[in-house]
Amino acid sequence: MLLKNRLFTPGPTPIVPAAQTAMASFAMHHRTADFRALYTRVLADMKDFIGTRNDVLILASSGTGAMEGSVSNLTSPGDRVLVLTAGKFGERWRDLAKAFGCAVEVISAAYGETLSLDEVRQKLTPDVRAVYVQATESSTGARHDVKGIAKLVRAQDDTLLVVDAITGLGTTHFDVDGWGIDVTIGGSQKALMIPPGLAYCAVSERAWKRMETAKSPRYYFDFRKERKAAAKGESAYTPATSLFAALGAALDFVRQMGKGDLAAGREALVNNAELAAEMTRAGAQALGLKLFAASAPAAALTAIQSPTGVDSSAIVKEFRESFAAVVANGQGEMKGKLFRIAHLGYYDYLDTVGILAALEHVIASVSGRPVQYGAAVRAAQEVYARSLGEKRQPVGA
Repeated sequence: MLLKNRLFTPGPTPIVPAAQTAMASFAMHHRTADFRALYTRVLADMKDFIGTRNDVLILASSGTGAMEGSVSNLTSPGDRVLVLTAGKFGERWRDLAKAFGCAVEVISAAYGETLSLDEVRQKLTPDVRAVYVQATESSTGARHDVKGIAKLVRAQDDTLLVVDAITGLGTTHFDVDGWGIDVTIGGSQKALMIPPGLAYCAVSERAWKRMETAKSPRYYFDFRKERKAAAKGESAYTPATSLFAALGAALDFVRQMGKGDLAAGREALVNNAELAAEMTRAGAQALGLKLFAASAPAAALTAIQSPTGVDSSAIVKEFRESFAAVVANGQGEMKGKLFRIAHLGYYDYLDTVGILAALEHVIASVSGRPVQYGAAVRAAQEVYARSLGEKRQPVGA
């Protein structure tokens, strides 16, 4: 049969068509009135997408650039920081903090698990200058209790909370200002449905004040420079102009999901991911497969354990060769043990049912064991049918 390439990875994700058109037709210099108008509009819309009154910065980098900036702008060498990690991206926080000379204390949970709030409470002393955590650990498919962590951090007068929400935004409901998150980080190639290349972050007034005394070196990722430039409708350095055009189109798409209300569109986008994830979990379990992060599953993606005796690399390969579908293998020590199917951004009912139908064939092929065709699809359809009583927004192109 004809093969259509389809991404089911937790970044990059499928690009919304309007963003593709905007990028292809964009021809505007970044130091012009027209681009300043676009830049200013996108920054304002990003506040609604994140759900905050805080200033938002957009950087020409991957999400890791905003992560690095959230260490260099907020800490001084020797500062004690607390890193909460349960996967490869939590370990990135650890490594970034060490690179800038922080005294790093780590609270770890096993891969596929979430973090103990009791342990966080015990380690969260007044001398901790910042806490770094993921909202969703996309290497394992686990979702952390950001609200619970934020409540503990807010009990400390001078501790900042920094959340890598790169795969959390658009897939999880946040109350950024109400919970008191000081820096919330996102990336363009996730739920916002455009290519990689932009990192963004919402920064609280508490965090801006900390930057005045932080002594770690910074240059390109100097948030104060970006804030000053953004007030004039510009970036401190050359922006990724075509990606800004794509971002504006993607935000308009999300606004359309909310019938003209961007905040409502954000809620609909989250609900869409939640439903696709619930359908996928039900489908995988109907095939006798085990979820990797069963106790705290994310909506951004579903991590599924490979059947006994089967290397997940074979599953990833079979998806690609038989269906031109790209799913993600495990990372690091988890490679060969699990595979990951994404739901963040531009995925709908037919995408979800289609990847589960393909999964039935893939498992039959790589395991050599009989599979009841239709079992995964039926389980997913039953989840969807139960959801029809809820008010859901359509995803229109």
